Amino acid sequence: MKKIAIVTATRAEYGLFYPVIRELRKYEDESLKVDLIVTGTHLSDKYGNTINEIKKDNIRIDHTIKISVDSDSVTDISGNQAEALVKFTALFKNEGYGCVLLLGDRYETLAIAIAAGNTRTPIFHLCGGDTTEGAIDEWIRHSISKMAYIHFVTNEISRKRVIQLGESPDRVYNYGSTSLDNILGLDLLSKTEALNSIDMEECEYILCTYHPVTMEDVNVEKQMCEFIETIKLFPDIQFIVTKSNADLGGAKINEILDEQEKKVTNLHVFTSLGIMRYLSLMKYALAVLGNSSSGIIESPAFKIPTVNIGDRQKGRLQSESIINCLPDSESIAHAVRKAIEPDFQKFCKSVVSPYGNGTAANRIAKKTVGIIMNNEIDLKKKFFDLE
Repeated sequence: MKKIAIVTATRAEYGLFYPVIRELRKYEDESLKVDLIVTGTHLSDKYGNTINEIKKDNIRIDHTIKISVDSDSVTDISGNQAEALVKFTALFKNEGYGCVLLLGDRYETLAIAIAAGNTRTPIFHLCGGDTTEGAIDEWIRHSISKMAYIHFVTNEISRKRVIQLGESPDRVYNYGSTSLDNILGLDLLSKTEALNSIDMEECEYILCTYHPVTMEDVNVEKQMCEFIETIKLFPDIQFIVTKSNADLGGAKINEILDEQEKKVTNLHVFTSLGIMRYLSLMKYALAVLGNSSSGIIESPAFKIPTVNIGDRQKGRLQSESIINCLPDSESIAHAVRKAIEPDFQKFCKSVVSPYGNGTAANRIAKKTVGIIMNNEIDLKKKFFDLE
């Protein structure tokens, strides 16, 4: 029997993998098994035990690998990586996977990629070639791309970047973003159902996520103060905020959010909303606010504005519905006012997403299974030189 592995360590990563998992498992039979390996913040009380969201989706979990998710210092991050490297090396050695699907640019994903390399487990990488100049994700993502054998990118510009890294064009596939599969494929909740699910009544709201900017030596407290002051300027709008990830500084952001929720009446903080609630809430939001990739990729597909704060997502391919601003209250407030203007809201209805047409997962699954079942992998890949 041949086996394919998929690794998820965070709620956002799982959301992008969700349609791929479902499509790949349609191919399972006596000759092929698709293992889901759950690790990272999914298994942490501090980050909401989001493994329970995977279970609610009736997705089979084959392995759980518990690693530390402390993120108060650079030593914590390196320790987390070291633990992941050791544990995943043992797992990959024992299981003998035909390939492992990894997504994006998380620091623990880099360690898992090294474990795959050490055990000669081919890596099929999703979302390579993007750029995020404000986060350490930038160099991590490109590093994983060089370790990977197959590349499933989300847009044509990213495809060209991966080829520029020396990867052969015949191993780089632009199938679009799987986030659009979720948007077009899930039976989302109504606005009332979505709000009721988080104990909120009918209202106008903005959906927010704020992550640390890990390539800047910034004062997290100051940036969060500016963010909270912006929220106070719009008392008639509710701000639904999902907590930060486990990047360096993320725990401090979450601590501040918890403290401010007690004081700011239109601030509502949630550790995690899950794919269904998050996308349902996004669909009916006035705008998406923060510095998460979901504001760059998902919200344009819903035809709603994004206010993108600071440099964390700088370099990503963007739609015209995205308003970029500096991380100070005055700049953020100015951008929010523009986003909620009726004329701009109307303009966003005509925006076309550059991230595909919602068929990525099916194509990724079909290509992956074909390569594995037909023994088409030769890890002695040549560097592709541009003419």
